[in-house]
Amino acid sequence: MASLSPELQQRLNDWRTAGLSIVFTNGVFDLLHPGHIEQLRLARQFGDVLVVGINSDDSVRRLDKGLVRRPILPLVDRIVMLEALRMVDAVAPFDEDTPYELIGLVRPAVLVKGTDYAIEEVVGRDIVEAGGGRVELIPLVPGHSTSAMIQRIRE
Repeated sequence: MASLSPELQQRLNDWRTAGLSIVFTNGVFDLLHPGHIEQLRLARQFGDVLVVGINSDDSVRRLDKGLVRRPILPLVDRIVMLEALRMVDAVAPFDEDTPYELIGLVRPAVLVKGTDYAIEEVVGRDIVEAGGGRVELIPLVPGHSTSAMIQRIRE
């Protein structure tokens, strides 16, 4: 079951008290690349603070089904990289296959995903919209994907 660290829960409470708009996006963020950076930069523009959900190593392995043997980098390394980015205000790992429960805990005003999803497919959309929030879809950066990077490395 998803949970928030006490520190993140306090920060979320403080941001809400200050009237700040919380934005949420999520992903694996394995082998950070320009596509990730642009996704995070665009997501941050939809509000005052950006919370990034990140799949745990076990979650990534379940989603990968052993085909590529991901993640390449362990969770702690992926968190360090995301936390170093100025547009990211907080990082929240989740162990489930989707961030649905985490989204329910964060309760963002804006949920951001890439245009590789249809609005109807966005996990957590119902939670965000029920709370008066919205979902935003942002374009992907052509030529940048972790899968493509892994393929190039293997070649």
